[in-house]
Amino acid sequence: MRKPRVLVLRGHHANPWDLGPLEELGDRFDIACVTTRANLYDVRALRLENVRAHSIRDLLPRGRLDLGRFLPSDRYFGIRSELAGADIVHAAELSHWLSAQAATQRDRRGFKLVLTVWETIPMLDTYRTSFARKRRRQVIAAGDLFLAATRRGRDALLLEGVPEEKIRICPPGIDLERFAAPRRQAPILEHRIISPGRLVWEKGHQDVLRAFAALKHGMVAGTEAEHVTTARLLIVGSGPEAGRLEAYSRELGVADTVEFRRAVPYGEMPELYASASCMVLASLPAATGAIPGGRPTLFWEEQFGMVLVEAMAAGLPVIASASGAIPEVVGPGGTFFASGDWLELARRLVEGPFSRPPGERVEHPPELVARYSRRAAAERIAAAYDRVLST
Repeated sequence: MRKPRVLVLRGHHANPWDLGPLEELGDRFDIACVTTRANLYDVRALRLENVRAHSIRDLLPRGRLDLGRFLPSDRYFGIRSELAGADIVHAAELSHWLSAQAATQRDRRGFKLVLTVWETIPMLDTYRTSFARKRRRQVIAAGDLFLAATRRGRDALLLEGVPEEKIRICPPGIDLERFAAPRRQAPILEHRIISPGRLVWEKGHQDVLRAFAALKHGMVAGTEAEHVTTARLLIVGSGPEAGRLEAYSRELGVADTVEFRRAVPYGEMPELYASASCMVLASLPAATGAIPGGRPTLFWEEQFGMVLVEAMAAGLPVIASASGAIPEVVGPGGTFFASGDWLELARRLVEGPFSRPPGERVEHPPELVARYSRRAAAERIAAAYDRVLST
């Protein structure tokens, strides 16, 4: 019996943490992912068929000045036959070019259109460019099912005008066993804070540095203990703020106890979590782009935070800002502070992980952690596929 064909479109952002649960569905669906030469992540290890396609961005030079970032739109070339052979096309977000391209082909090619949606801010037309407005309208009209990563994302979709009956909450999943803390390991002798994420302003690494410096300079009660004075900070990620953050650590006088690791393979992250006393995610809401005339057009708050789930699976204490969907994702086992309040972050560190022995684990609600397993995520996606195929 022929398995339903699913074609996954993620533009230049196909990645293993988003697509990993789809590997679990190979016995029920024939799944292929379209990637371009400009794809930002390495997906070669995924057990999914890889369909290579060309795009406009492939033709532009790459390097320190990545001109492709300034494209108002893009498109795949050479995938008409792939679209025609698909039973389901699984794209992402309301106003992305790849989703709009699928939306314009849906009726002609006869596939069902499923959209994963991470966005948590309902911008409608007012806060979108003319290109994004048109794409949003096309996608909402053509979408058969919208998979919101969070309840906050679901509520945003409702305000965007998506019918409630077309929305399902479908959080992503990870390999929980991969990230689980090892049963036996060498004793951890000093506290280590890990701050993972792209080195961009909105991820808040600069606030983590400020909090860490406040601890090191004795600005918070309880920082005189030896385990605080010997603590270290590990910032994991790459991005345009790398040089600035390194310079800032020197200015704050903490460079000798701060380590930066760039381009860490995904498979090495469990080891880094296992060596830490806590994970910090200090995300900030942002308006990061504007069109002529100064009107902001790129708004963002933390939409999910995969590192939150990874840290929870590792049994790490999680201290995070209350940006976007973070409190929803972490649940009652997390410790939160107001975005940008780096002194409060410093106090949370002293009161929480620094009040316990280095490396001590905590237990997050098991039912919540289990919800973020690859298998649970795969079952949610399979149910979504079955639903659209039955209509």
